Parts: sequence; structure tokens; C-alpha cells
Amino acid sequence: MGTIIDRVDVTSGGWRNRHSALRLAVSAAKTCLENAERSPDEVDLLVNAGLYRDRNLGEPALAAMIQEDIGAHPEDPHTGEHGTFSFDIANGTCGVLTGLQIVDGFLRSGTIDCALVVASDADPGHRMSENFTFSAAGGAVLCSWTDEDYGLGRVHWVNDFDGSDAFSATVGGIDSRNVLRFRESASMDERYAAAAAAAATEALTDACLTLADIDAVVLAPPRPEFRSALARHLGLPDSRVVVADDEHIHTAALVAGLDAGGRRAGTRTLIIAAGAGVTAGAAVYAEPPANGSHAFGQVLDGQ
Repeated sequence: MGTIIDRVDVTSGGWRNRHSALRLAVSAAKTCLENAERSPDEVDLLVNAGLYRDRNLGEPALAAMIQEDIGAHPEDPHTGEHGTFSFDIANGTCGVLTGLQIVDGFLRSGTIDCALVVASDADPGHRMSENFTFSAAGGAVLCSWTDEDYGLGRVHWVNDFDGSDAFSATVGGIDSRNVLRFRESASMDERYAAAAAAAATEALTDACLTLADIDAVVLAPPRPEFRSALARHLGLPDSRVVVADDEHIHTAALVAGLDAGGRRAGTRTLIIAAGAGVTAGAAVYAEPPANGSHAFGQVLDGQ
């Protein structure tokens, strides 16, 4: 039994969306639902894991805006019926994996039947950021449940609190503006890799598997130095570790990595993510056999 990934889609922002994480998330979510031939009203739970957003707004929850814009029960629930429950989470490049873990709990309990995890980032623009290097991109993952022996395994987390200065993003006031700033240390990639390798080892041990049983390793963020460091820790060639094609994608990096991984029926994928904290998570995902309808896709927007 487990959570199944029915569909994955990634949207890249052009000139119209490069400063709007909301538009990118909405575009990815709509594309994902359309390609899966699902109605927005079928989404029982929407989790937004995006971080860097329009005008550095902290409230209201972006998930509620995404829910309204895609048309997932935008009105109040009618008596005797339920609407779409939506909320934000903030865990950087680990956010999508955190979202999948949360969705798995809801699906496992039978509270919901269909869930959507979205993530997006965009330069807030208008002198509201300094040295923003992340790509404007959005991603969406559509999930459901199976009673068969497939799906998402237990997510294992490892924290390295001594490496908490590896990466940080802060918002502070300058000339009546909230300005987003970034800082990263020279040891960031190695710290991430050590924690990620430990989380991966725990996930494999819990599943009674070894790397020889794994068909693909999907990693976020897609930083080349991090990818190489993790491969070294795991004893794998870099080519065995799949990442997003764009190394500058941030919270949607895991979605893009899953898309680039091109799941095949009946295979096992080791999903790994690491981020500020230092925090790293890993889980084994078992793809259902070929008679399922699960697919990946990508759309480029705003050319």
C-alpha cells in the first residue's frame, strides 16, 4: 500500500511569469490536471511547497490563491459535502518531499482520495531581492492511493545542526522595502551530501534494499557539486544520480528531477532531497506495473 504519483509536470517562466510564483504554480497545476484528465474539484488536498514568491508576501497562504485560480472548490463547502483543503509548507528544496510525506498520511488514513503538491519560485523583482539566482519555475505532482504493494515508502530525515549556516535566505527591511538576501558557505554541498547519504542509507535499510536494487536515484537540488559529492558518498558514478536539467531550479527541483528520471513501470526510485538546516530526506518509490496510467510530462511557458 502506498501513495502513487499519477502525474508530474514542470512549467518554466517566460517574461510574463518571471516575477510571479503564483502564476507559475497555477500553470503547473492546471497542466498537470489537464494532462491527467482530472477535474480541479477532484483535488481533495493541495499542498504548496514554494518559497520565493510575489513581492515576498508571507500572507495569505499562496496555496489558497492557487486553489482559487485553478478552480478547485473556490466556494465554501456545501452542507454534507467537502471542499478542497489547502495550505503552505516551507522546507526549501526538501519541501516537495515533505509535501509527499504529508499527502501520504492523508491518503493512508482514507481522509482524501486525490492530492496535488505544487512548488514554484520567482524573483520577487522590483528591487525586492539581491543576487536572486534561482530559475523562475513551477512544478506539480498529482497523487492518489493504491492498496497494492507499490508507491511511496517511509520518508527518513537526517539533520546536521552544525551545518545550519550552510545556506540561508532572509528578508529584511531596506528603505521601506522587504528585501530578500542569500548567503551560502563553501561547505554547503559537502554538508548536504553527507546528510543526504545518511538519509538514503536509512531509507534503503528500512526497505530491506541496497543500491543494487534501485533503478534510479533522483536528487534535489540539482547543484553539480552536490550531485558529485552525494555520488561519491554512495559509491555511484555521477551519471546514476538524476537531477533537473536546470541546475538553478529551487523548490520545484525535485519535481523536475522526477520528470527527468522518466519512471519506468515496475522500477524502484530512491528519492533524495537536501536543504538548509542542514536537513535531508530520502524515500524509496516503487512504480506500479505497466497497466497503470501514471505518467510524467513537461511544458515550457512564456517563450
